[in-house]
Amino acid sequence: MPRASGKGYKQRPLRRYGFFIAVAGLIALLLLQSSPRLRGQVEPIRTAASDQLYNVTRPNLVDRLTGAAGKDRQILELETRVRELAQYKALALTMAERLEVYEDILNMQGEPGGAEVTARIMAETNGPFAEALLANAGAANGVQEGYFAENDRGLVGRVVQVGQRSSRILKVTDFNSRVPVMGEASGLRAMMFGGRDGLGRLTDLPEQGQFLPNERILTSGEGGLYPRGVVVGTVLPYEDDDIRVNLEMLRGQLSYVRLKPAISIPRPEDFPVETEVAEVTDEAGQ
Repeated sequence: MPRASGKGYKQRPLRRYGFFIAVAGLIALLLLQSSPRLRGQVEPIRTAASDQLYNVTRPNLVDRLTGAAGKDRQILELETRVRELAQYKALALTMAERLEVYEDILNMQGEPGGAEVTARIMAETNGPFAEALLANAGAANGVQEGYFAENDRGLVGRVVQVGQRSSRILKVTDFNSRVPVMGEASGLRAMMFGGRDGLGRLTDLPEQGQFLPNERILTSGEGGLYPRGVVVGTVLPYEDDDIRVNLEMLRGQLSYVRLKPAISIPRPEDFPVETEVAEVTDEAGQ
């Protein structure tokens, strides 16, 4: 019997191997689509490879003239930013859940909340203060004198006068404004007032210690005018005792603000324990 020879006999094993390789590839693809764990492990590699291929390829002359290359590059940068923010979001959710568990274990009492009102504001030109705002929310909306205002970046001011339909907000940039503040990193306490240049200035500085440059400044909560922890600004580099603060609220939108009550801790004599008072009264009667 003659032995088979030729190209057809040599190509049959190659075809068989190719068929098996294709079947294995299809099975691997199905596993990647059905298994979230495997897909999560392969996704960073695929993303890095696609980014590297995009960086290697250069846009042609037509893309440069039409501006498509710049748009594609911007889209790639936004996609990379979205992936990074997704990682930070997952980490923040994990830390928030862990913090809730720790608070439950320690039986930690949180800060009491209050009703807040979002109002549209406009600048006041002929008011009693140099730096003041008018908000279209007043007593009819639940706003009271002493509420503090903040925008999407930080502290804006404090409500000093309330009408039925509007309220006046004294900005932290006004000279008459006094805000008890503290350094986030150093923990030092001071008082901040506004300046004509739109910056805050720190006074009543501590005798020991100095504020750190670029340190974030928060409200200290002393006096009960403002709650503790509201972002005010950052310390600018300084050489003398004139410490200025770059206000964060100037970097945000001033079209709308949130008016919130400054919840302070009540004194024990404001809400005495009735059982103890009754026992003392009975003992005095006996």
